Amino acid sequence: MANRTDPAAKNIKGTNPQNLIEKILRNKIYQNTYWKEQCFGLTAETLVDKAMELDHLGGTHGGNRRPTPFMCLVTKMLQIQPEKDIVVEFIKNEDYKYVRVLGAFYLRLTGTDIDVYRYLEPLYNDYRKLRRQLADGTFALTHMDEVIDELLTKDYSCDIALPRMKKRWTIESIGALEPRKSALEDDFEEEEEKDEDDHVMADIEDADNDKAHHRGRSPARERDRGRDSHRYRDRDYDREYDRDYDRDRGRGRDRDRDRERDRDRYRLRDEKDYGRDRDRDRDREGRERDRRDRDRVRRRSHSRSRSRSRDRKDRDGEERRKRHRGSASPRKHGDGVEDGTRDDVKKKEKKEKKEKKEKKDDGTDHPDPEIAEANRLRASLGLKPLRM
Repeated sequence: MANRTDPAAKNIKGTNPQNLIEKILRNKIYQNTYWKEQCFGLTAETLVDKAMELDHLGGTHGGNRRPTPFMCLVTKMLQIQPEKDIVVEFIKNEDYKYVRVLGAFYLRLTGTDIDVYRYLEPLYNDYRKLRRQLADGTFALTHMDEVIDELLTKDYSCDIALPRMKKRWTIESIGALEPRKSALEDDFEEEEEKDEDDHVMADIEDADNDKAHHRGRSPARERDRGRDSHRYRDRDYDREYDRDYDRDRGRGRDRDRDRERDRDRYRLRDEKDYGRDRDRDRDREGRERDRRDRDRVRRRSHSRSRSRSRDRKDRDGEERRKRHRGSASPRKHGDGVEDGTRDDVKKKEKKEKKEKKEKKDDGTDHPDPEIAEANRLRASLGLKPLRM
């Protein structure tokens, strides 16, 4: 029962007044706490007190699109349908600006086209500030004349589709509405009258000056004036010619200076590139020279190690042949001689074993020729061999 329209209310635009608000928005308004607590049982007289408590306007806000108190009061006015005189008093109220906005919004929904233009257009002269709650819940600053312009020119306002309305020039063409008169029109007329007076006075002064000029002329003076004008004209022409010549010469000088600067810049760039290429070539040649030196040292050390190993093999082979020859040939002397030869052979074998052991300890017989060469150098210097 609290959400039903007043039985005495009349249909607007051929339908129930509350149907001017979409059904989804109406259901959200009916479920709102402000509607249930503050709008229950309101009449046209008590509605004014609630309208005076408004501090912002707007449609819906937040994630679930909750309606604002302004929209709840608009729905309540559609439900109880106050008289036209009360709505006009809302619009003419100058003390409470949100009461004026509430009445203008309701008249835009329910009034005729002529009433809307007649009562809302004078509000263009109201420039007071208003707070408007946006869809994300934040507040923005607007003005009364901006809200009125939105109601008269736009199709949507405060999340509500406004009823269609005829254009003003159409209503003026049928004579139902007088042409709109701006509040600044009187000031414009005064400014136009002042401009016309200034033009008239200027024309009168010009006419007086022309008369005095023609009255003061004589043939001799005209002749002298013509001669002087030719002389001044020739002098001005010479001066302009000299100025143009100097300007062209200065431009040519600047052009030559720019060319020299570009030439120097390109020369420096080429020298930098040449120096960079030369350094790169020098680095490449140095790397190749180092690689060739390393290869030469490696081949030389390898050849030396091969020659030494070959010499060692030849020496060992000769000693082995001598030893075999000495041990195989029988001595035809006494036992003393045979014992002497045996002692000599044993001494030689011990000496050879000792030399082999020393060679093994020196590390000169290492399979890597480079390490063997390094061990020989270390042995000659009295250092310990490399163990690798």
